[in-house]
Amino acid sequence: MQKAVLDNYDPSKDLILHSPTGTGKTLAFTLLLDKQLEAETSGTQAFIVVPTRELALQIEQVVRKVHQGLKTTCVYGGNDTKTERNKLREAPTILIGTPGRITYHLERGHINTQHVHSLILDEFDKSLEFGFHGQMVTIIQQLTALKHRVLTSATKMSEIPEFTGIKDYITVDFSDDSSSVPNLKMQKIIAPAQYKLKALFQLLCMNGEKKTIIFCNHREAVDHISNLLEDRELIHDVFHGGLEQSDRELALLKFRNNSNRILITTDLAARGLDIPEVDVIIHYQLPYKEDAFIHRNGRTARMQASGEVFIILKPDEDYPYVDESCTVLELIDELPLPADAPFATLYVTGGKKDKINKVDIVGFMLNLPDVQKDDIGLIEVKDKESFVAVKRTSALTIIKNAANGKIKGKKVKIGRT
Repeated sequence: MQKAVLDNYDPSKDLILHSPTGTGKTLAFTLLLDKQLEAETSGTQAFIVVPTRELALQIEQVVRKVHQGLKTTCVYGGNDTKTERNKLREAPTILIGTPGRITYHLERGHINTQHVHSLILDEFDKSLEFGFHGQMVTIIQQLTALKHRVLTSATKMSEIPEFTGIKDYITVDFSDDSSSVPNLKMQKIIAPAQYKLKALFQLLCMNGEKKTIIFCNHREAVDHISNLLEDRELIHDVFHGGLEQSDRELALLKFRNNSNRILITTDLAARGLDIPEVDVIIHYQLPYKEDAFIHRNGRTARMQASGEVFIILKPDEDYPYVDESCTVLELIDELPLPADAPFATLYVTGGKKDKINKVDIVGFMLNLPDVQKDDIGLIEVKDKESFVAVKRTSALTIIKNAANGKIKGKKVKIGRT
């Protein structure tokens, strides 16, 4: 798909890319920017507009790796506006952001659009679904120097809205690509309303240590399930729009680094997020539209892997998009709780702004008593803090022995998240 995008690109035409979740659309349009950015032009040249904060931050990481040396700035709702304004004083070459926050900065004159020639509308259908139509109209109206427009979507669109300005375009369509069709085993569980939570708990015990995402339609259901799992002392995290941005990011980070194996979420996590190696999807509540069902399932069986999907239904529920021949799973009672996730996540009070990197953190920890290389897992370094996955059995020892320690001359604290 990425090769097809680059091979079919024509600078005199716009581009529409349809490709399933997990196939690497971000890298495709990031590489495409190489053909669009002008070395002799100063100021902001490209806008990447996305529906969610998490997707904006994810794209920022990819763009920074591919376009090293070019200033890239990310703006999104929930972030400190003063910090963003300071970053925008020196115009970035590439601006990534959510529609509402980009509009906020445009209205206050924090962004000069004079040289913006490239616009990427990523997960465009999701932006429309989230109600960002008005903000996207406002943004595009102010981009009077546009030469290149790219629109991406995981699903085909029957028509392209006129406000995008996309008229003469090339389509790269991988939405029906058989090589990216997920290898899914789908089963359903029939449970009366009053037994749905019990059924979910039994299913989690049956699945054991598999990495699992539980989808609900509403945040209240997410919190309700979380309370049950907390009572049973089953390690998990929640992810929905009612959480602070820092809590949302931390939940995804801990799921990525194997500090927890269960993530309970709404459709906010159905698309655009980098959550690799998910074994199981559980639909505690089914979505109203088939598209959402497909996107949820796209969280597993990515890139030729296989995955399992479980659908919990009440006896009278009937969804036309659920195959009637889908096997009914009989649940087993009195199974032991799944083992705790192997890692725990520690925070370190130092990050990029302190010139601290992953190698510094590994070196510091390996100098502590009784810490072996295998005790340290994934490390993510943010601007002002870092997060380290360590073997759960070693976490307390590391915290104790790291007291009053220094990394690159800076005194740091290490603790549990």
